[in-house]
Amino acid sequence: MDNKKVKWEVIFNKKSKDLNSKKIVEILLKNRGIKTSDQKKEFLNPVSPKKLTLDRLGISKKDIKKSLERLKTALKNKEKIIIYGDYDADGITGTAVLWETLFDLGFDVWPHIPERFSEGYGVNFESVKILKDKFPNLGVLITVDNGIVAGKEIEKIKKIGIDVIVTDHHKKGKTTLKSFSIVHTTKISGSGVAWIFSREIQKYFTKKIDLDKRLDLVAIGTIADQVPLTGANRSFVKWGLQKLNETKRPGLISLFKEAGLKEGEIGTYEVGYIIAPRINAMGRIEHGIDSLRILCTKSIKRSVKLANILRNVNIKRQKIVDEVVIHARKMISKTDSSKVLILAHESYHEGVIGLAASRLVEQFYKPAIVIFKGKKISKASARSISGFNIIDAIKKLDHLLQDGGGHPMAAGFSIFTSDIENFKKEFISIAKKSITEEMLAKKIKIDMNLNFSDFSLELIDDIGKLEPFGIGNPHPIFFTEDVEILELKTVGKENKHLKLVLKKNDKVIDAIAFYLGDLYPKFSKDKKIKVVYSLEKNLWDGREKIQMKIRAIK
Repeated sequence: MDNKKVKWEVIFNKKSKDLNSKKIVEILLKNRGIKTSDQKKEFLNPVSPKKLTLDRLGISKKDIKKSLERLKTALKNKEKIIIYGDYDADGITGTAVLWETLFDLGFDVWPHIPERFSEGYGVNFESVKILKDKFPNLGVLITVDNGIVAGKEIEKIKKIGIDVIVTDHHKKGKTTLKSFSIVHTTKISGSGVAWIFSREIQKYFTKKIDLDKRLDLVAIGTIADQVPLTGANRSFVKWGLQKLNETKRPGLISLFKEAGLKEGEIGTYEVGYIIAPRINAMGRIEHGIDSLRILCTKSIKRSVKLANILRNVNIKRQKIVDEVVIHARKMISKTDSSKVLILAHESYHEGVIGLAASRLVEQFYKPAIVIFKGKKISKASARSISGFNIIDAIKKLDHLLQDGGGHPMAAGFSIFTSDIENFKKEFISIAKKSITEEMLAKKIKIDMNLNFSDFSLELIDDIGKLEPFGIGNPHPIFFTEDVEILELKTVGKENKHLKLVLKKNDKVIDAIAFYLGDLYPKFSKDKKIKVVYSLEKNLWDGREKIQMKIRAIK
Protein backbone atom coordinates (compact mmCIF):
# COMPACT_ATOMS: atom_id res chain seq x y z
CA MET A 1 0.00 0.00 0.00
CA ASP A 2 1.15 3.50 -0.86
CA ASN A 3 2.84 5.06 2.18
CA LYS A 4 1.01 8.37 1.53
CA LYS A 5 -2.42 6.73 1.80
CA VAL A 6 -1.78 5.41 5.29
CA LYS A 7 -3.17 7.58 8.07
CA TRP A 8 -1.15 7.87 11.26
CA GLU A 9 -3.23 7.91 14.46
CA VAL A 10 -1.37 8.77 17.67
CA ILE A 11 -3.32 7.57 20.73
CA PHE A 12 -1.26 9.48 23.35
CA ASN A 13 0.34 12.64 22.01
CA LYS A 14 1.09 14.75 25.06
CA LYS A 15 4.48 16.32 25.47
CA SER A 16 6.09 15.14 28.69
CA LYS A 17 9.59 15.91 29.87
CA ASP A 18 9.80 13.46 32.75
CA LEU A 19 9.05 10.19 31.00
CA ASN A 20 10.77 7.03 32.20
CA SER A 21 10.26 3.40 31.21
CA LYS A 22 7.69 2.73 33.96
CA LYS A 23 5.56 5.74 32.96
CA ILE A 24 5.76 4.77 29.29
CA VAL A 25 4.54 1.25 30.10
CA GLU A 26 1.65 2.75 32.13
CA ILE A 27 0.59 4.70 29.02
CA LEU A 28 0.88 1.57 26.87
CA LEU A 29 -1.36 -0.35 29.28
CA LYS A 30 -3.99 2.43 29.26
CA ASN A 31 -3.93 2.41 25.45
CA ARG A 32 -4.91 -1.27 25.66
CA GLY A 33 -7.76 -0.61 28.09
CA ILE A 34 -5.78 -1.90 31.06
CA LYS A 35 -6.42 0.67 33.80
CA THR A 36 -7.26 -0.84 37.20
CA SER A 37 -4.69 -2.53 39.44
CA ASP A 38 -6.51 -5.89 39.06
CA GLN A 39 -6.49 -5.58 35.27
CA LYS A 40 -2.76 -4.76 35.29
CA LYS A 41 -2.00 -7.66 37.61
CA GLU A 42 -3.79 -10.18 35.39
CA PHE A 43 -2.42 -8.71 32.15
CA LEU A 44 1.19 -8.79 33.32
CA ASN A 45 0.79 -12.15 35.11
CA PRO A 46 -1.94 -14.10 33.28
CA VAL A 47 -3.63 -16.77 35.38
CA SER A 48 -2.72 -20.39 34.65
CA PRO A 49 -5.21 -22.09 32.28
CA LYS A 50 -5.73 -24.60 35.12
CA LYS A 51 -7.51 -21.80 37.04
CA LEU A 52 -9.77 -20.59 34.21
CA THR A 53 -13.28 -21.39 35.45
CA LEU A 54 -16.11 -22.66 33.28
CA ASP A 55 -18.22 -19.70 34.43
CA ARG A 56 -15.60 -17.21 33.29
CA LEU A 57 -15.38 -18.91 29.90
CA GLY A 58 -19.15 -19.18 29.52
CA ILE A 59 -19.07 -22.96 29.11
CA SER A 60 -22.16 -24.84 30.32
CA LYS A 61 -21.46 -26.92 33.43
CA LYS A 62 -24.60 -28.95 32.68
CA ASP A 63 -23.28 -29.91 29.25
CA ILE A 64 -19.84 -30.72 30.66
CA LYS A 65 -21.41 -33.04 33.23
CA LYS A 66 -23.57 -34.70 30.57
CA SER A 67 -20.51 -35.16 28.32
CA LEU A 68 -18.45 -36.71 31.12
CA GLU A 69 -21.18 -39.17 32.05
CA ARG A 70 -21.45 -40.22 28.39
CA LEU A 71 -17.68 -40.78 28.25
CA LYS A 72 -17.90 -42.90 31.41
CA THR A 73 -20.49 -45.10 29.70
CA ALA A 74 -18.33 -45.34 26.57
CA LEU A 75 -15.32 -46.45 28.64
CA LYS A 76 -17.40 -49.04 30.51
CA ASN A 77 -18.94 -50.45 27.31
CA LYS A 78 -15.67 -50.26 25.35
CA GLU A 79 -17.24 -48.06 22.68
CA LYS A 80 -15.14 -46.47 19.96
CA ILE A 81 -14.80 -42.69 20.15
CA ILE A 82 -13.92 -40.53 17.12
CA ILE A 83 -12.35 -37.09 17.56
CA TYR A 84 -13.59 -35.27 14.46
CA GLY A 85 -11.30 -32.28 13.94
CA ASP A 86 -10.68 -29.60 11.37
CA TYR A 87 -7.86 -29.26 8.84
CA ASP A 88 -6.48 -25.90 10.03
CA ALA A 89 -3.83 -25.41 12.73
CA ASP A 90 -6.37 -24.66 15.48
CA GLY A 91 -8.44 -27.74 14.66
CA ILE A 92 -5.42 -30.01 14.27
CA THR A 93 -3.78 -28.94 17.54
CA GLY A 94 -7.11 -29.23 19.37
CA THR A 95 -7.65 -32.72 17.93
CA ALA A 96 -4.17 -33.74 19.12
CA VAL A 97 -4.87 -32.41 22.65
CA LEU A 98 -8.18 -34.25 23.06
CA TRP A 99 -7.06 -37.46 21.34
CA GLU A 100 -3.89 -37.73 23.49
CA THR A 101 -5.89 -37.06 26.67
CA LEU A 102 -8.49 -39.75 26.02
CA PHE A 103 -5.85 -42.21 24.82
CA ASP A 104 -3.82 -41.67 28.02
CA LEU A 105 -6.97 -42.33 30.06
CA GLY A 106 -7.50 -45.70 28.39
CA PHE A 107 -10.29 -44.88 25.92
CA ASP A 108 -10.67 -46.61 22.57
CA VAL A 109 -10.26 -43.39 20.60
CA TRP A 110 -9.35 -42.49 17.01
CA PRO A 111 -8.65 -39.04 15.48
CA HIS A 112 -10.13 -37.98 12.16
CA ILE A 113 -9.04 -34.95 10.13
CA PRO A 114 -11.34 -34.43 7.12
CA GLU A 115 -9.90 -34.00 3.64
CA ARG A 116 -10.82 -30.50 2.48
CA PHE A 117 -11.77 -31.27 -1.12
CA SER A 118 -13.72 -34.53 -0.75
CA GLU A 119 -15.21 -34.06 2.74
CA GLY A 120 -15.39 -30.29 3.11
CA TYR A 121 -15.43 -28.23 6.30
CA GLY A 122 -17.04 -29.62 9.42
CA VAL A 123 -18.89 -32.85 10.14
CA ASN A 124 -19.65 -34.85 7.01
CA PHE A 125 -22.32 -37.53 7.41
CA GLU A 126 -20.97 -39.69 4.57
CA SER A 127 -17.52 -39.70 6.21
CA VAL A 128 -19.03 -40.70 9.56
CA LYS A 129 -20.93 -43.53 7.87
CA ILE A 130 -17.64 -44.88 6.51
CA LEU A 131 -16.11 -44.63 10.00
CA LYS A 132 -19.12 -46.50 11.43
CA ASP A 133 -18.59 -49.29 8.89
CA LYS A 134 -14.91 -49.43 9.85
CA PHE A 135 -15.63 -49.34 13.60
CA PRO A 136 -18.98 -51.07 14.30
CA ASN A 137 -18.60 -50.24 18.02
CA LEU A 138 -18.45 -46.48 17.27
CA GLY A 139 -20.77 -44.84 19.80
CA VAL A 140 -19.46 -41.30 20.38
CA LEU A 141 -18.19 -38.61 18.03
CA ILE A 142 -16.55 -35.49 19.50
CA THR A 143 -16.05 -32.52 17.21
CA VAL A 144 -13.12 -30.12 17.64
CA ASP A 145 -13.20 -26.58 16.25
CA ASN A 146 -16.36 -27.33 14.26
CA GLY A 147 -19.90 -28.64 14.60
CA ILE A 148 -21.76 -25.68 16.09
CA VAL A 149 -23.62 -25.05 12.80
CA ALA A 150 -23.78 -28.69 11.62
CA GLY A 151 -27.38 -29.30 12.70
CA LYS A 152 -28.52 -31.30 9.65
CA GLU A 153 -25.46 -33.56 9.62
CA ILE A 154 -25.66 -34.20 13.36
CA GLU A 155 -29.33 -35.27 13.10
CA LYS A 156 -28.36 -37.83 10.44
CA ILE A 157 -25.48 -39.10 12.60
CA LYS A 158 -27.85 -39.57 15.57
CA LYS A 159 -30.06 -41.78 13.42
CA ILE A 160 -27.23 -44.30 12.91
CA GLY A 161 -26.71 -44.64 16.66
CA ILE A 162 -23.86 -42.22 17.35
CA ASP A 163 -23.97 -39.55 20.07
CA VAL A 164 -22.29 -36.28 19.07
CA ILE A 165 -20.51 -34.06 21.59
CA VAL A 166 -19.76 -30.70 19.95
CA THR A 167 -16.72 -28.71 21.10
CA ASP A 168 -16.39 -25.45 19.18
CA HIS A 169 -15.72 -21.72 19.47
CA HIS A 170 -17.42 -20.41 16.33
CA LYS A 171 -20.60 -18.35 16.35
CA LYS A 172 -23.77 -20.37 16.91
CA GLY A 173 -26.28 -20.75 14.09
CA LYS A 174 -29.92 -19.67 14.16
CA THR A 175 -31.30 -23.18 14.72
CA THR A 176 -31.01 -25.16 17.96
CA LEU A 177 -28.37 -27.86 17.75
CA LYS A 178 -29.69 -31.34 18.60
CA SER A 179 -26.37 -32.86 19.56
CA PHE A 180 -25.94 -34.98 22.70
CA SER A 181 -24.12 -32.06 24.41
CA ILE A 182 -22.33 -28.83 23.55
CA VAL A 183 -18.99 -27.60 24.98
CA HIS A 184 -18.98 -24.13 23.49
CA THR A 185 -17.64 -20.62 24.03
CA THR A 186 -16.51 -17.84 21.71
CA LYS A 187 -14.01 -16.55 24.28
CA ILE A 188 -11.13 -18.90 23.39
CA SER A 189 -9.79 -20.82 20.40
CA GLY A 190 -10.96 -24.27 19.30
CA SER A 191 -7.78 -25.82 20.71
CA GLY A 192 -8.41 -23.90 23.94
CA VAL A 193 -11.90 -25.42 24.21
CA ALA A 194 -10.39 -28.89 23.59
CA TRP A 195 -7.85 -28.31 26.39
CA ILE A 196 -10.49 -27.10 28.88
CA PHE A 197 -12.66 -30.13 28.05
CA SER A 198 -9.59 -32.36 28.52
CA ARG A 199 -8.99 -30.74 31.90
CA GLU A 200 -12.54 -31.51 33.00
CA ILE A 201 -12.23 -35.10 31.70
CA GLN A 202 -9.01 -35.60 33.65
CA LYS A 203 -10.59 -34.25 36.86
CA TYR A 204 -13.61 -36.53 36.44
CA PHE A 205 -11.59 -39.71 35.88
CA THR A 206 -9.04 -38.71 38.57
CA LYS A 207 -6.06 -40.13 36.72
CA LYS A 208 -2.94 -37.98 36.83
CA ILE A 209 -1.83 -36.96 33.36
CA ASP A 210 0.30 -33.94 32.52
CA LEU A 211 -2.05 -31.62 30.66
CA ASP A 212 0.37 -28.70 31.03
CA LYS A 213 2.68 -30.25 28.44
CA ARG A 214 -0.16 -29.97 25.90
CA LEU A 215 -0.31 -26.20 26.28
CA ASP A 216 2.41 -26.02 23.59
CA LEU A 217 -0.23 -27.17 21.09
CA VAL A 218 -2.85 -24.74 22.38
CA ALA A 219 -0.42 -21.83 21.99
CA ILE A 220 0.06 -22.77 18.32
CA GLY A 221 -3.67 -23.16 17.69
CA THR A 222 -4.62 -19.93 19.46
CA ILE A 223 -2.01 -17.81 17.67
CA ALA A 224 -2.75 -19.45 14.31
CA ASP A 225 -6.49 -18.77 14.60
CA GLN A 226 -5.82 -15.04 15.05
CA VAL A 227 -8.10 -14.60 18.05
CA PRO A 228 -7.47 -11.59 20.32
CA LEU A 229 -4.58 -12.26 22.71
CA THR A 230 -6.45 -10.87 25.71
CA GLY A 231 -8.19 -12.50 28.67
CA ALA A 232 -8.18 -16.30 28.64
CA ASN A 233 -6.46 -16.47 25.23
CA ARG A 234 -3.58 -14.49 26.73
CA SER A 235 -3.31 -17.10 29.50
CA PHE A 236 -3.13 -19.93 26.98
CA VAL A 237 -0.49 -18.20 24.85
CA LYS A 238 1.65 -16.91 27.73
CA TRP A 239 1.80 -20.30 29.47
CA GLY A 240 1.74 -22.22 26.21
CA LEU A 241 4.77 -20.44 24.75
CA GLN A 242 6.76 -21.42 27.83
CA LYS A 243 5.87 -25.07 27.20
CA LEU A 244 6.53 -24.69 23.47
CA ASN A 245 10.05 -23.44 24.14
CA GLU A 246 10.80 -26.49 26.27
CA THR A 247 8.75 -29.02 24.29
CA LYS A 248 9.89 -32.62 24.07
CA ARG A 249 7.72 -33.41 21.04
CA PRO A 250 10.01 -34.81 18.30
CA GLY A 251 7.74 -33.37 15.61
CA LEU A 252 7.88 -29.80 16.91
CA ILE A 253 11.64 -30.04 17.48
CA SER A 254 12.07 -31.23 13.86
CA LEU A 255 9.83 -28.40 12.63
CA PHE A 256 11.98 -25.88 14.52
CA LYS A 257 15.20 -27.27 13.06
CA GLU A 258 13.85 -27.38 9.51
CA ALA A 259 12.68 -23.76 9.79
CA GLY A 260 15.94 -22.56 11.36
CA LEU A 261 14.30 -21.68 14.69
CA LYS A 262 16.04 -21.92 18.06
CA GLU A 263 14.30 -23.55 21.00
CA GLY A 264 13.91 -20.95 23.71
CA GLU A 265 13.46 -18.11 21.22
CA ILE A 266 10.00 -18.92 19.86
CA GLY A 267 7.32 -16.26 20.24
CA THR A 268 4.07 -15.24 18.58
CA TYR A 269 5.84 -14.15 15.36
CA GLU A 270 7.64 -17.48 14.93
CA VAL A 271 4.41 -19.39 15.55
CA GLY A 272 2.17 -17.17 13.42
CA TYR A 273 4.46 -16.73 10.41
CA ILE A 274 6.70 -19.82 10.38
CA ILE A 275 5.25 -22.78 12.31
CA ALA A 276 1.49 -22.37 11.77
CA PRO A 277 1.73 -21.85 7.97
CA ARG A 278 3.54 -25.21 7.68
CA ILE A 279 0.83 -26.95 9.71
CA ASN A 280 -1.93 -25.18 7.76
CA ALA A 281 -0.40 -25.89 4.34
CA MET A 282 -1.16 -29.62 4.49
CA GLY A 283 -4.89 -29.09 4.98
CA ARG A 284 -4.99 -26.40 2.32
CA ILE A 285 -3.60 -28.35 -0.63
CA GLU A 286 -2.91 -31.97 0.49
CA HIS A 287 -4.32 -33.72 3.59
CA GLY A 288 -4.08 -32.33 7.12
CA ILE A 289 -3.47 -35.77 8.64
CA ASP A 290 0.32 -35.44 8.26
CA SER A 291 0.19 -32.24 10.35
CA LEU A 292 -1.57 -34.22 13.09
CA ARG A 293 0.99 -36.99 12.77
CA ILE A 294 3.97 -34.66 13.20
CA LEU A 295 2.47 -33.23 16.40
CA CYS A 296 1.80 -36.64 17.94
CA THR A 297 4.64 -38.87 16.71
CA LYS A 298 7.18 -40.15 19.21
CA SER A 299 9.64 -41.19 16.51
CA ILE A 300 12.51 -38.80 15.79
CA LYS A 301 13.14 -40.45 12.40
CA ARG A 302 9.52 -40.10 11.34
CA SER A 303 9.34 -36.50 12.60
CA VAL A 304 12.27 -35.48 10.37
CA LYS A 305 10.57 -37.02 7.35
CA LEU A 306 7.26 -35.31 8.16
CA ALA A 307 8.97 -31.93 8.73
CA ASN A 308 10.41 -32.14 5.21
CA ILE A 309 6.99 -33.02 3.79
CA LEU A 310 5.42 -30.00 5.54
CA ARG A 311 8.19 -27.71 4.27
CA ASN A 312 7.79 -28.84 0.66
CA VAL A 313 4.00 -28.55 0.73
CA ASN A 314 4.28 -25.08 2.27
CA ILE A 315 6.60 -23.97 -0.56
CA LYS A 316 4.07 -25.36 -3.06
CA ARG A 317 1.29 -23.50 -1.23
CA GLN A 318 3.21 -20.20 -1.43
CA LYS A 319 3.58 -20.56 -5.22
CA ILE A 320 -0.13 -21.33 -5.67
CA VAL A 321 -1.13 -18.29 -3.57
CA ASP A 322 1.14 -16.07 -5.67
CA GLU A 323 -0.49 -17.35 -8.88
CA VAL A 324 -4.02 -16.68 -7.55
CA VAL A 325 -3.11 -13.18 -6.30
CA ILE A 326 -1.39 -12.19 -9.57
CA HIS A 327 -4.46 -13.32 -11.55
CA ALA A 328 -6.86 -11.58 -9.14
CA ARG A 329 -4.95 -8.28 -9.35
CA LYS A 330 -5.24 -8.36 -13.14
CA MET A 331 -9.02 -8.77 -12.81
CA ILE A 332 -9.35 -5.69 -10.60
CA SER A 333 -10.24 -2.70 -12.74
CA LYS A 334 -8.31 0.49 -12.04
CA THR A 335 -11.59 2.36 -12.35
CA ASP A 336 -13.40 0.07 -9.87
CA SER A 337 -14.91 2.37 -7.25
CA SER A 338 -16.75 -0.33 -5.26
CA LYS A 339 -15.98 -0.67 -1.57
CA VAL A 340 -15.40 -4.41 -1.70
CA LEU A 341 -13.44 -6.77 -3.96
CA ILE A 342 -15.28 -9.89 -5.18
CA LEU A 343 -13.31 -12.09 -7.56
CA ALA A 344 -14.32 -15.48 -8.95
CA HIS A 345 -12.50 -17.82 -11.33
CA GLU A 346 -12.34 -21.54 -12.09
CA SER A 347 -8.52 -21.52 -11.94
CA TYR A 348 -8.37 -20.48 -8.27
CA HIS A 349 -7.22 -23.20 -5.87
CA GLU A 350 -9.93 -23.79 -3.27
CA GLY A 351 -7.39 -24.36 -0.50
CA VAL A 352 -5.68 -20.96 -0.73
CA ILE A 353 -8.49 -18.52 -1.54
CA GLY A 354 -8.50 -17.29 2.08
CA LEU A 355 -4.80 -16.47 1.91
CA ALA A 356 -5.32 -14.75 -1.44
CA ALA A 357 -8.16 -12.67 0.05
CA SER A 358 -5.88 -11.63 2.93
CA ARG A 359 -3.18 -10.51 0.49
CA LEU A 360 -5.69 -8.44 -1.50
CA VAL A 361 -6.98 -6.75 1.67
CA GLU A 362 -3.39 -5.95 2.59
CA GLN A 363 -2.72 -4.31 -0.80
CA PHE A 364 -6.02 -2.54 -1.53
CA TYR A 365 -7.41 -2.17 2.00
CA LYS A 366 -10.93 -3.19 1.05
CA PRO A 367 -12.85 -6.28 2.18
CA ALA A 368 -12.10 -9.08 -0.27
CA ILE A 369 -14.02 -12.20 -1.27
CA VAL A 370 -12.20 -14.71 -3.47
CA ILE A 371 -14.28 -17.48 -5.03
CA PHE A 372 -13.19 -20.79 -6.50
CA LYS A 373 -15.69 -21.26 -9.32
CA GLY A 374 -16.92 -24.86 -9.58
CA LYS A 375 -19.24 -26.30 -12.23
CA LYS A 376 -22.27 -26.31 -9.93
CA ILE A 377 -21.03 -25.34 -6.44
CA SER A 378 -18.44 -22.64 -5.76
CA LYS A 379 -16.42 -22.08 -2.58
CA ALA A 380 -15.68 -18.58 -1.25
CA SER A 381 -13.39 -17.13 1.37
CA ALA A 382 -13.74 -13.60 2.74
CA ARG A 383 -11.47 -11.27 4.69
CA SER A 384 -12.43 -7.89 6.10
CA ILE A 385 -11.12 -4.56 7.37
CA SER A 386 -11.58 -2.99 10.78
CA GLY A 387 -15.16 -1.83 11.38
CA PHE A 388 -16.90 -4.07 8.83
CA ASN A 389 -18.37 -7.32 10.22
CA ILE A 390 -18.11 -9.53 7.16
CA ILE A 391 -19.90 -12.60 8.54
CA ASP A 392 -22.95 -10.50 9.48
CA ALA A 393 -22.97 -8.96 5.99
CA ILE A 394 -22.71 -12.40 4.35
CA LYS A 395 -25.55 -13.80 6.48
CA LYS A 396 -27.85 -11.08 5.13
CA LEU A 397 -27.63 -13.03 1.87
CA ASP A 398 -28.43 -16.45 3.36
CA HIS A 399 -31.08 -16.94 0.66
CA LEU A 400 -28.24 -17.21 -1.89
CA LEU A 401 -25.90 -19.44 0.14
CA GLN A 402 -25.63 -23.20 0.63
CA ASP A 403 -23.74 -22.90 3.92
CA GLY A 404 -21.33 -20.56 5.65
CA GLY A 405 -19.74 -19.42 8.86
CA GLY A 406 -16.87 -17.51 10.36
CA HIS A 407 -15.87 -14.44 12.34
CA PRO A 408 -16.29 -10.66 11.91
CA MET A 409 -12.93 -10.45 10.12
CA ALA A 410 -12.91 -13.78 8.22
CA ALA A 411 -15.57 -16.08 6.80
CA GLY A 412 -16.24 -18.78 4.23
CA PHE A 413 -19.28 -20.05 2.38
CA SER A 414 -20.56 -22.24 -0.46
CA ILE A 415 -22.81 -20.94 -3.22
CA PHE A 416 -24.36 -22.24 -6.43
CA THR A 417 -22.16 -20.99 -9.26
CA SER A 418 -25.26 -19.65 -11.01
CA ASP A 419 -25.91 -17.35 -8.00
CA ILE A 420 -22.46 -15.69 -7.89
CA GLU A 421 -23.44 -12.65 -9.96
CA ASN A 422 -26.57 -12.01 -7.87
CA PHE A 423 -24.51 -12.39 -4.69
CA LYS A 424 -21.90 -9.98 -6.02
CA LYS A 425 -24.49 -7.35 -6.91
CA GLU A 426 -26.30 -7.57 -3.55
CA PHE A 427 -23.10 -7.69 -1.46
CA ILE A 428 -21.65 -4.63 -3.21
CA SER A 429 -24.90 -2.81 -2.34
CA ILE A 430 -24.59 -3.85 1.35
CA ALA A 431 -20.94 -2.74 1.43
CA LYS A 432 -21.78 0.60 -0.17
CA LYS A 433 -24.22 1.37 2.67
CA SER A 434 -22.08 -0.03 5.50
CA ILE A 435 -18.51 0.98 4.65
CA THR A 436 -17.51 4.62 4.99
CA GLU A 437 -14.57 6.33 3.27
CA GLU A 438 -13.05 6.72 6.74
CA MET A 439 -13.07 2.93 7.17
CA LEU A 440 -11.26 2.50 3.85
CA ALA A 441 -8.39 4.69 5.00
CA LYS A 442 -5.73 2.34 6.34
CA LYS A 443 -4.43 3.46 9.69
CA ILE A 444 -1.30 2.87 11.70
CA LYS A 445 -2.25 3.12 15.35
CA ILE A 446 0.65 4.70 17.22
CA ASP A 447 0.84 4.40 20.98
CA MET A 448 2.66 7.64 21.71
CA ASN A 449 5.32 10.10 20.67
CA LEU A 450 8.83 9.68 22.09
CA ASN A 451 12.15 11.48 21.95
CA PHE A 452 15.37 9.53 21.41
CA SER A 453 16.35 10.61 24.91
CA ASP A 454 13.49 8.42 26.23
CA PHE A 455 15.11 5.28 24.78
CA SER A 456 16.87 2.80 27.07
CA LEU A 457 17.55 -0.92 27.29
CA GLU A 458 15.43 -0.88 30.46
CA LEU A 459 12.48 0.46 28.43
CA ILE A 460 12.79 -2.42 25.95
CA ASP A 461 12.90 -4.92 28.84
CA ASP A 462 9.79 -3.34 30.39
CA ILE A 463 7.95 -3.40 27.06
CA GLY A 464 8.81 -7.12 26.90
CA LYS A 465 6.66 -7.65 30.00
CA LEU A 466 3.60 -6.87 27.84
CA GLU A 467 4.22 -9.95 25.65
CA PRO A 468 2.76 -12.01 24.06
CA PHE A 469 1.91 -9.51 21.33
CA GLY A 470 -0.71 -10.13 18.68
CA ILE A 471 -4.30 -9.27 17.79
CA GLY A 472 -5.84 -7.29 20.65
CA ASN A 473 -2.39 -6.57 22.10
CA PRO A 474 -0.23 -5.18 19.28
CA HIS A 475 3.49 -4.59 19.64
CA PRO A 476 3.94 -1.01 20.96
CA ILE A 477 4.45 1.51 18.15
CA PHE A 478 6.03 4.95 18.65
CA PHE A 479 6.38 8.17 16.68
CA THR A 480 9.14 10.79 16.48
CA GLU A 481 9.34 13.86 14.24
CA ASP A 482 12.20 16.18 13.18
CA VAL A 483 14.59 13.25 12.92
CA GLU A 484 17.82 13.80 10.99
CA ILE A 485 19.20 11.19 8.57
CA LEU A 486 22.95 10.70 9.06
CA GLU A 487 23.32 7.59 6.90
CA LEU A 488 21.00 5.86 4.46
CA LYS A 489 21.44 2.81 2.23
CA THR A 490 19.50 -0.10 0.76
CA VAL A 491 20.27 -3.65 1.92
CA GLY A 492 19.11 -7.21 1.35
CA LYS A 493 18.05 -9.14 -1.71
CA GLU A 494 17.01 -6.80 -4.53
CA ASN A 495 17.66 -3.86 -2.17
CA LYS A 496 14.24 -4.31 -0.57
CA HIS A 497 15.18 -2.88 2.84
CA LEU A 498 16.55 0.39 4.20
CA LYS A 499 19.38 0.68 6.74
CA LEU A 500 19.58 4.06 8.46
CA VAL A 501 21.49 5.94 11.12
CA LEU A 502 19.25 8.59 12.68
CA LYS A 503 19.82 11.53 15.01
CA LYS A 504 17.59 13.53 17.31
CA ASN A 505 18.76 15.94 20.03
CA ASP A 506 22.38 14.73 19.84
CA LYS A 507 21.36 11.07 20.31
CA VAL A 508 22.23 8.71 17.43
CA ILE A 509 20.29 5.46 16.81
CA ASP A 510 20.59 2.65 14.24
CA ALA A 511 17.40 1.76 12.36
CA ILE A 512 16.17 -0.88 9.93
CA ALA A 513 13.13 -0.46 7.64
CA PHE A 514 12.06 -3.78 6.13
CA TYR A 515 10.44 -3.70 2.68
CA LEU A 516 10.74 0.09 2.40
CA GLY A 517 13.72 0.05 0.03
CA ASP A 518 11.62 1.68 -2.72
CA LEU A 519 11.56 4.89 -0.62
CA TYR A 520 15.34 5.30 -0.93
CA PRO A 521 15.24 7.94 -3.72
CA LYS A 522 12.78 10.09 -1.73
CA PHE A 523 15.15 10.74 1.19
CA SER A 524 18.67 12.04 1.56
CA LYS A 525 21.24 12.71 4.27
CA ASP A 526 20.60 15.69 6.53
CA LYS A 527 16.91 15.60 5.62
CA LYS A 528 14.41 15.80 8.51
CA ILE A 529 11.83 13.04 8.61
CA LYS A 530 8.98 11.67 10.72
CA VAL A 531 9.22 8.00 11.69
CA VAL A 532 6.88 5.35 13.08
CA TYR A 533 8.69 2.44 14.72
CA SER A 534 9.02 -0.19 17.40
CA LEU A 535 12.08 -0.67 19.59
CA GLU A 536 14.23 -3.77 19.87
CA LYS A 537 17.62 -4.93 21.04
CA ASN A 538 20.36 -5.71 18.57
CA LEU A 539 23.38 -7.74 19.68
CA TRP A 540 26.53 -6.50 17.95
CA ASP A 541 30.10 -7.46 18.82
CA GLY A 542 28.93 -8.90 22.16
CA ARG A 543 27.12 -5.68 23.16
CA GLU A 544 23.40 -4.97 23.32
CA LYS A 545 22.34 -1.87 21.40
CA ILE A 546 18.99 -0.19 20.85
CA GLN A 547 17.64 -0.48 17.31
CA MET A 548 14.55 1.12 15.77
CA LYS A 549 12.42 -1.12 13.58
CA ILE A 550 10.76 1.40 11.28
CA ARG A 551 7.16 0.79 10.16
CA ALA A 552 6.61 4.02 8.17
CA ILE A 553 8.47 7.17 7.12
CA LYS A 554 7.33 10.62 5.98
